Amino acid sequence: MPTADHLLVVAGERVPAVEGGTTTVLAPATGEPLATVARAGAPDVERAVATAHAAFADGRGAWPATSATVRGRVLGRVADLLRERASDLARLEAENAGHPIGDAEWEVEAAARTFEFYAGAPNKHHGSTIPVMDPGLAITLREPVGPCALIVPWNFPLLIASWKVAPALACGNPIILKPASLTPLTALALGDVLVDAGVPPEAVHVLAGPGSQVGDLLVGDPRIAKVGFTGETATGAHILRTSSENITRVSLELGGKSAAVVFADADLQRAAASIPMAVFGNAGQDCCARSRILVERSAYDDFVTAFAAATAEITVGEPLDRDTQMGPMVSEGQRRTSLDYLAIGVEEGARLVRGGEVPDRPGFFLSPAVVADVDNSMRIAREEIFGPVASVIPFDDEDDAIRIANDSPYGLSGSLWTGSATRAIRVARRLRAGTLSVNSNSSVRVETPFGGMKRSGLGRELGLAALDHYSEQRTVFFAED
Repeated sequence: MPTADHLLVVAGERVPAVEGGTTTVLAPATGEPLATVARAGAPDVERAVATAHAAFADGRGAWPATSATVRGRVLGRVADLLRERASDLARLEAENAGHPIGDAEWEVEAAARTFEFYAGAPNKHHGSTIPVMDPGLAITLREPVGPCALIVPWNFPLLIASWKVAPALACGNPIILKPASLTPLTALALGDVLVDAGVPPEAVHVLAGPGSQVGDLLVGDPRIAKVGFTGETATGAHILRTSSENITRVSLELGGKSAAVVFADADLQRAAASIPMAVFGNAGQDCCARSRILVERSAYDDFVTAFAAATAEITVGEPLDRDTQMGPMVSEGQRRTSLDYLAIGVEEGARLVRGGEVPDRPGFFLSPAVVADVDNSMRIAREEIFGPVASVIPFDDEDDAIRIANDSPYGLSGSLWTGSATRAIRVARRLRAGTLSVNSNSSVRVETPFGGMKRSGLGRELGLAALDHYSEQRTVFFAED
């Protein structure tokens, strides 16, 4: 069995898997081996959970007992170290996840900003005094919830890890981070950063390994107080069922089939030039990707032409090439799924305008595909593809646009494009999506809550709202003598 060159993080130390298991991680740009990673098994999970549980010690452990101000300073040092190591981390993310290097650098900075934001939170997220009718004093306390199992996906490995780790640590919880098997490298490196910044080692664990084993063991363990998961809706449902046995707190950020709604009164050229990267960024492997583009019928043909032309200008290439705007997909399986959906769409009557081609080169590349004449009942409009496939759907009027946009099992994100502020307000209030943007594509900010409606998840990440999910609120009443 090969020796791992990337070890687990257990109790703050890099260690091999107890049973010696390893996983070979492939580089999406070449399809060739990139690294050998230790693969956690049941003994590693047990050691991590037992250590995290002891580190919590009913709130008396070193990290939960650390003052809020000091916890904030440590998180600030995490942000500083991420910036100091940004070059190495970005290159690791580009090679492991296939992200263009410029995007990877932005993601490291965004992760640093996440820790920076939560560095200011611990001494501001606290209890209060509440007037009551009976003689006495009522106060509330904010306390850490306990060991947190944080399970993150392969599409934005470091960034989404930061969204969970930062608020969990800010509240004083030990963490066990479980990265995706395809892209574990930056999560393991984050474990080093946390310890170097001053988080007590016994509160830091990063376990690479298959979700069907490591994830299930974590979710089903009664010593885990909180599970934070980002990933597929079906897996989220499985986690919800498993965690219900112990009534474990769960927050879920799940799939999406987000819509960009383009009205005829919008700046159509701006929308057509901007929306491509809202679909094809990270090769479409984004739960917030605006993979359904709804366009008012009177502007439909002109928009499709302009959108296809803008899509053709996207530079698909090697992740480490600074000219690259879209890199490879993460695996051959993901590419095959996108190709299968394109074939299904054409069979159902949609028209492939451009793209969907596999270039003659190593790696898991696929050119971005624009599909027109799509009906919202088609599978490519209803099912999450998680690839570079844009379905362009016509609508007749405002009510029709809202009906089509809401006719989805998902409700994660979306965009509105219109020249009317009153229409934007009116439509935004009627769309069933957790996060919306108007005349832009970016709807996720560290300062604001992020999460979905319907089958897109439960709970909220980011913003101050995330702190409520990683803390307990208790009430204490002092009666007067």
